[in-house]
Amino acid sequence: MMGRIEGKFSYLRDKGERALIAYLTAGDPSLEHTKEIILGLDAAGVDVLEIGVPFSDPTADGPIIQAASRRALQNGVTLSAILDMIGSLREVTEIPIVLFGYYNPIFIYGNERFAKRAKEVGVDGILVVDLPPEESAELRRYTDRSGIDFISLIAPTTSTERIEKISRDATGFLYYISITGVTGTVKPRVPDIKRDVERIRRITTLPLVVGFGISTPQQVGEIAPYVDGVVIGSAFVRMIEENRDRVDMIHIVSDYARKMKNSSSASPLP
Repeated sequence: MMGRIEGKFSYLRDKGERALIAYLTAGDPSLEHTKEIILGLDAAGVDVLEIGVPFSDPTADGPIIQAASRRALQNGVTLSAILDMIGSLREVTEIPIVLFGYYNPIFIYGNERFAKRAKEVGVDGILVVDLPPEESAELRRYTDRSGIDFISLIAPTTSTERIEKISRDATGFLYYISITGVTGTVKPRVPDIKRDVERIRRITTLPLVVGFGISTPQQVGEIAPYVDGVVIGSAFVRMIEENRDRVDMIHIVSDYARKMKNSSSASPLP
């Protein structure tokens, strides 16, 4: 049976569209708000959700997501509560969901317990930033068995040999980091993306998405033709923070998502 992630990319490929993937930090400004925002994004056309698990030392994230993670932790948000929220979301939406974060909260929760609970509530994939392929076996022995995709990262500095190794074991999709640095700090260069995407495409047929530093419809329109999906993260997190006290916050965030989705869908193939 085809999983939600594979099914979504297959559906979009048949339509000649690219996926819009949205990242949110769970629990910022609250878990209830996160759930409402997710439903708004789903209605606005977002194809895949990355739900960030707040962590005290988010080394791959820039200042915007780091601040959101601190706020969520101050709100008492835990991995267990996030999994419960996803379970409640599954009563009303089938949007593919990837848990994005760091290994420590999963390790403390327990690898086997995490995989079982994540499967129960409807998590489709995980992206563990600080767990390279060489160190992932202990977690993957449970998540693979549960049918949870293990999403892998590729950086501009990743060698061809390592891309081959990563691709052999990756499932779901590959996430290409468009810049060297942390999230939300530098704008990606389209020629560099095009060059690296061509290199990766020669190695794997897995769907390939690109993220880090993408925040405008123009950027989405320029990048989307070369990949299977575009990830927007810091821009969503910033928008939520800037509008958190407004009654129309969800409308503002959803409208932004709709514009991004329109830009990705309107992008002609190269």
